[in-house]
Amino acid sequence: MARILILLPQTDYDPSEVALPWQVWTGAGHEVCFATETGQPAACDPVTLTGQGLPLIARSLQARVEAREAYADMLADRNYNRPLSWAKVRVTSFDAFHFPGGHAPGMRPYCESEVLQRLAHEIFTYDKPVSAVCHGVLPLARAGVLVGRRTTALTEPLEKIAIQLTQSALPGHYRTYPKSVEAEVKHRIRPGGLFERGGLFPRYAGRRNPEAGFVVRDGHYLSARWPGDAWTLALRLNDLLDAQNGRGPSR
Repeated sequence: MARILILLPQTDYDPSEVALPWQVWTGAGHEVCFATETGQPAACDPVTLTGQGLPLIARSLQARVEAREAYADMLADRNYNRPLSWAKVRVTSFDAFHFPGGHAPGMRPYCESEVLQRLAHEIFTYDKPVSAVCHGVLPLARAGVLVGRRTTALTEPLEKIAIQLTQSALPGHYRTYPKSVEAEVKHRIRPGGLFERGGLFPRYAGRRNPEAGFVVRDGHYLSARWPGDAWTLALRLNDLLDAQNGRGPSR
């Protein structure tokens, strides 16, 4: 059994990008712990969780039933309700790390945190397995640990679609920064880095279709684009942990 630490924004994280990996990892027998900026339990993005405020044309942005059910289970988890603070995280106490994404405005303190960027340097120095999805790639990119690496993140087409579908009803909610996540990550992985978009029409991975997500691997670093990739991303992190322990791949 491994100990996996999910580094959460204090508010506005995407529930699918946290709860689905939590479900996969706890189901595999791993201990999943959490850390937030304040050391108090985090709150997810309520719009993505409930769909409240989303126009009918944008209802696909709401978390799916499978993710909402996993989120409800996670809220009852003892570790979720007793998080560490980012400042008190000891990298050597954990076997792997996960950086989820989310939406404005709660993601900004997360993406801009010098504490998280220092942790990122330490995690990569120890060559610990780490997964990141969507905006969760930004703290790593800003820390400079992705220079010369292969990665993905929230792609520009996916980000533009979310912004366009909600700009009237929820102006600014899905636009965290003026520059797209993809544009910033591409800039920060230079020289030598490669940003991979995956297919133009992404598929949603889940219990019935676990391998549908798109995941990029570079050594012990795994990255994904959006909530639909989260299940597959979690399986690939299981694979890294299993390989370290001499076991076969996850399914």
